Amino acid sequence: MNLDEEEFFKKPEKDTFEQEIGLDVIKDKVDEISKKIDLLEKKLSTEKPEKLEKKKFQIFLDTADVEEIRKAHSWGILDGVTTNPTLVSKTGRSFEECIHEIVSIVDGPISAEVVSTDAEGMIKEARELAKIHENIVVKIPITPDGLKAIKVLSQEGIKTNATLCFSANQAILATKAGATYVSPFIGRLDDIGHEGMQVVREIVQIFRNYDFKTKVIVASIRHPLHVIEAAKCGADMATVPFDVLEKMVKHALTDVGIKRFLEDWAKVPKG
Repeated sequence: MNLDEEEFFKKPEKDTFEQEIGLDVIKDKVDEISKKIDLLEKKLSTEKPEKLEKKKFQIFLDTADVEEIRKAHSWGILDGVTTNPTLVSKTGRSFEECIHEIVSIVDGPISAEVVSTDAEGMIKEARELAKIHENIVVKIPITPDGLKAIKVLSQEGIKTNATLCFSANQAILATKAGATYVSPFIGRLDDIGHEGMQVVREIVQIFRNYDFKTKVIVASIRHPLHVIEAAKCGADMATVPFDVLEKMVKHALTDVGIKRFLEDWAKVPKG
């Protein structure tokens, strides 16, 4: 190897890259970035996360009986009321009289149902119902005309409850049309040999998958277990008859416990 070749292969005192930008500068930058990462990690580990809005399970009363509504409201657990033509007919009072009294008691969503079967008639009725009070939610059956009405009403800012829902397919169409709520009727499905709650599970899962804003009201509830299942599967609310609400409160062991406490208290010396 001649002298020129030796000079060519001879390792320089400092790498050309290092000469251009300086190795010390790179190390300083790496140290600076590492320190910032450490500080950020410490901040994230100690800083409390922002409070997320928690989903709330609500209880509605499925009735038009004002006395039942007053009782449930006095317990401090009532979030809203759902009615329908059948429930109103049981009161022996006019529809307008019932609705006006209900909205004076409950500060929450009050579902009132249309009786027209064509889109034009539903829309006309819904507009009149919505004028009664800002809490009125108009119940519209899931039919082709019902979907047309829901679409128009949602565009006008009128809240709707897509009712008589018996399948996840119907629920998908209702939320696509713009329904504020959808009410799967689980009891009636159970009555014909189907598992009503399975439909609710499907609806809840689908709505979560696509972040649909329509809320799920589990309706046609027959017993307290339906309410528990509705809450477990993530439904937004359950609308229950008053007798089911009373059963939810009661428990045999609670009654036995109160009786024993009172008997023991009677033995405690007074004065």
